[in-house]
Formats: sequence, structure tokens, C-alpha cells
Amino acid sequence: MALADTLRQVWRAKEVRKSIFFVFVMFLIFRVGAHIPIPGVDAGDLAQFFNQNQFFGLLNLFSGGGLENVSIMMLGLGPYITASIIFQLLVMIVPRLEELQKDGEQGQQKINKYTRWATIPLAVIQGYGFITLLQQQSGVGGGGSALIGSLTGLEMVTALVSVTAGTLFLMWIGELISEKNIGNGISLLIFAGIIAALPSTVQQIFVVFDQSQIYNLLLMIAIGLITVFGVVMITEGQRNIPISHARRVQGNKLMGGGMGTHLPLRVNQGGVIPIIFAISVMLFPPMVAQFLARASNATVAAFANNIIIWFNDTTIYGIVYFILVVAFTYFYSAVVFHPDQIAENLQKQGAFIPGIRPGNSTADYLQKVVNRINLTGSLFLGVIAVLPLIVQEITGLNALIIGGTSLLIIVSVVIEIVKQVEAQLSVRDYEAY
Repeated sequence: MALADTLRQVWRAKEVRKSIFFVFVMFLIFRVGAHIPIPGVDAGDLAQFFNQNQFFGLLNLFSGGGLENVSIMMLGLGPYITASIIFQLLVMIVPRLEELQKDGEQGQQKINKYTRWATIPLAVIQGYGFITLLQQQSGVGGGGSALIGSLTGLEMVTALVSVTAGTLFLMWIGELISEKNIGNGISLLIFAGIIAALPSTVQQIFVVFDQSQIYNLLLMIAIGLITVFGVVMITEGQRNIPISHARRVQGNKLMGGGMGTHLPLRVNQGGVIPIIFAISVMLFPPMVAQFLARASNATVAAFANNIIIWFNDTTIYGIVYFILVVAFTYFYSAVVFHPDQIAENLQKQGAFIPGIRPGNSTADYLQKVVNRINLTGSLFLGVIAVLPLIVQEITGLNALIIGGTSLLIIVSVVIEIVKQVEAQLSVRDYEAY
């Protein structure tokens, strides 16, 4: 009944209804673009190759299927995400960028502008790397035929311009979606790609299904349900730090001294961002190794081949992936959470944490609490990230869509959408009075 009432309120709220309709139109444009192949390329049996290759399958998942179609949106938002990682690192080490970040919204807009410009060369480099990498991969069934045939110089330039334009177009769509206050545009586009791939993945599971796999299928479904429950618990989980206010005289009244407020610290502050960052970093070693595998220097070629072998090993790949997710969880927390600023703001407001001295002691206490919370959140994200690998090893079924990372993104985005819509409805009800 509550859901029906909410849907009726959404339909009656003209601005909210228009925003949701706009997001669906952007999703449609994104899906159409993901099926427009770049000039001079024949997709061939790429779809089957991506289904059989764990690493490429994960990349294809985050590009919304654009990679297996060799479409103009084959890179997805990967270059933009990579540029964002670079500038978030630079903000911590370049004083000029650090000053811009402290300038508030105006400074952040300049950093975003630099990030957009950096996306262009990164898209060209990643586009060339992907196309060359796919040219070096043998088609399904062997025979030595490459997944993508050789391209002329003009065809390569045309392909690189196409995929770069596709990434910039997606970046623009993502920003337009974010402005509608329905959710983060980048997360929503990745969410749309996963949802779009769900029907074909489920169909593939049932096409190759036989009765001997019934227990594996039930196990995978059970793991999926448990994962959804865990994602909701961790995503909604938070540590409330009690905040007290000093008593002060205002007019003829004594104000303050209450304990009714708290500072919420989320268990999973980064959401799906650490996993997206980790995937972006995991992209480079095997890609570079594919280029160096044919080097004239025997030592370099041998080292590159070893890297390729390591990343094809599920155990090594999973361990590296897990470590990167945990590391990026702490990194993202360090970027977005500033205990010194929070402690300073509390002190200016005459507020304090009971039992903790204001100033540096408060900042140290908050950092200590966040580090403990991040341990739980990072380990959870790490397990979620490698869960598809574990499920696929146990059951032999493709768990990319029904596995942990995809479910984490789907559930997190749905929760964010619901909260954003409810917030807009609350503001609308408040303005009506």
C-alpha cells in the first residue's frame, strides 16, 4: 500500500515525473548507441568470446554491452573514471589543485573541467589499446582468426574519433542525469547497462542448463539473495556519533546543552566507487602486457607473457582485485572525509563529542572511528567484488550479472534513487504548506 501511495505521489509531482521520464529517455539513447558499431569493424563472434573471458566480460558489463558490439560507446565511462582517479590523486599532492578544492563549488567546477579535458587523450589511448588488444585475440573455436581484422590508418583514426566521441557523449548524458536529482549519472548509466544485459544472461543460463546443475543454480540464487541482504545492511549501516552543544545565553534564555543530534558515519562511504576504481586500474597491466608480449627483447616478452598468465589465473586475479578494492575504499574515504574540517566546524558551532576534547582530539577520534568502520566496509566490498569469481568456480555458471558486483551496483543505485525521489517529494510537500 505504501509503495502504491508513493507511486501515485510521484505521478502527481510534475517535476519528479518529468525527471524520471528524462532519465528513461537518456537510458534509451545510451542503449541505442551501445549497438552502433564503429566504422570498419565486424563484431563477428565477439559476444561468445566475452562470455567465456572473465576479465573482458567484466569490462563489457561496465560498458553496458558496448564492448562486445565494438560500438561507438565501447569504452563506456572508463576514461572519465580514470581521469577522475588521476585528479583525485593530484588534489592530494598538488597545492594548486588542493586550493581549488577548498574554494568550494567554484573550485570544484574548475577541477571537473580539467577532468573532462583529460578524458579526451585517455579515451584515445584506451580506444587504441582495446582495438589492438582485440585484434590480437583469437576467435572462439581457435583457427587463428583474430576477433577484429586489420584496419587501415584511416579506419583506425575514424574508429578512435568515434569511440572518443561516444565516451564524451556518455559523460555529458551522465551530467545531465545528475542534474535531475534522481541519482548519480555515472552510477545510473552503469546500472542501465547491467539491467540491459540481465535478460540475455538469464536466457543463456537456462539454454545451457541441465538437471545435473539444479543444485548449482539453487546455490547461486541463494548466494544472490544473501548478497542482496548484505548489500542493503552495509549500504544503510552507519555509526552515529553523539553530538552535544555547549550552553549559551540568547536574550533572556539559556540555550543549548542538548544531546538530540548526532554525526552519522556510513559503513560504506564509497558505495560502488572503489570497485569501479579497482576495475579501471586492473585494466592496464594485461593490456600493456598484450602489447609487450611480441617485443623483440626476450626478457620483456617473457615478463609480459607471465603477467598475462597471472591475470588469466582466477586465484591471482581475485587476490589482486580484492586488495585493490580494499585499498581504494580507504583512499576514497581519505578523499571525501576530512576529520580536521569536521572537528573545526563542530568547535565553531559550540558543539563537541561527549568525553572528547574539541580540536585535534576530536579529529583524531573521528579518524580512528572511520578507520574501524572502513575495515568492515572495505572487506565487505572486497568479498562482493570477488564473489562472482568464487561462484563461477563452484557452480560453473556465469555469475557476472547475478554475482556480487552487479548486485551491489543494482541495489545501491535503487536505494539512492528511492532516497532522492523521497527527498524531492518531501520538499514538494513542505513547499505546499
